[in-house]
Amino acid sequence: MSGSAEIPPQVQNLLAQLQQLKIQMEALGRQKLQVEAMLRDAENALEELEKVDDDALIYKNVGELMIKAGKDAVKEELSEKKETYGLRQKTLERQEERGQKRYQQLQQQLQEALGGVTQQPMGTA
Repeated sequence: MSGSAEIPPQVQNLLAQLQQLKIQMEALGRQKLQVEAMLRDAENALEELEKVDDDALIYKNVGELMIKAGKDAVKEELSEKKETYGLRQKTLERQEERGQKRYQQLQQQLQEALGGVTQQPMGTA
């Protein structure tokens, strides 16, 4: 009797893969949100930098310090950060897409495996 209540190893494996993939997808989502926030910050800083005069005093954070910097140097640094964050965002989006496809595949495999389990005759005597 107890044998009929056991989950087949294939189903256990699929469930474990689904759970692991779900955790990975959640982590990807958090990373993507962080990168999007950093990208927005860089874009906003660039926009604000365009509004100030070329000879205006500009300071940038370097660790715990604020250092005086030239507008062009700060602009170049922010542009590079914006580009890096944009590339990272695209990479995370691709990983997210692949993860979603894999999740759907695993769900389908699980449904097929469960369909095979539930179609077995239950109490034939």
